Amino acid sequence: MSAEGTRGASVEQLYRELTEEGSVELTEEASGSAAVVDGVTGQLFPEESFQFEEDLVKHSLEELLLVLVALRDAETHGKGLMDDLSTLFDARLSPGTVYPRLHDLEDEEVLEMHELVRTKEYRINDAETAREQIETAMQQHLALGFVFYSALQDL
Repeated sequence: MSAEGTRGASVEQLYRELTEEGSVELTEEASGSAAVVDGVTGQLFPEESFQFEEDLVKHSLEELLLVLVALRDAETHGKGLMDDLSTLFDARLSPGTVYPRLHDLEDEEVLEMHELVRTKEYRINDAETAREQIETAMQQHLALGFVFYSALQDL
């Protein structure tokens, strides 16, 4: 199958979307993680429903948690983040998978935790490190995407 026969966004379109400033246009009313995920998938795959694969979500869990914490206005507790992972990425991850990652990010001082009466809330503590970690993950995924795209040319 040629690359032209694949569904969804072309690699060139994906690259433009990822490299242009403000490529995903969100309305002022639309904010937060749902608006970002829906905006990106809607622009890249306007003709079809797109679903993330749970294994890929799990592989990028630390970066996704940083993104979700950064985009949430409130309720950045573990249960809320797990709900976001389920709703936005269709990933049903156990507390035994998510909480250790949150604790690792806290130990690395990328996140800070505030204990409340019955829960803990998380906030970005080191924005520069969080940004670098997310950017590195983005570059890795983009490079793999280009490797896959190039391989399709020969199949």
